Amino acid sequence: MSAFYLWVAIILMANAFLCLYRAAAGPTIQDRIIGVNIVNTKTLVVLLLLFFYSGQRHTYLDIALVYALLNFVVTVALSRYIETGRGQIDGSCN
Repeated sequence: MSAFYLWVAIILMANAFLCLYRAAAGPTIQDRIIGVNIVNTKTLVVLLLLFFYSGQRHTYLDIALVYALLNFVVTVALSRYIETGRGQIDGSCN
């Protein structure tokens, strides 16, 4: 079963690098925010795989919960910042 977790983690991280490319090359800022959010979510899943694989279950579960909460808060804050118009590149505010 440990080989299964290893292969799933490798596949998820390869997919995360593809999403990281989308975040870097995204035509809009919304595409970049979603790309970074997907990479963070895949990192969370890899942490949960470590949670199931290792014997230190409480440590990884706590880290995964805090990471998920931080991921959610940062995504909502960035989306709100962009929505209000303060995140425009040209410096003009609505």
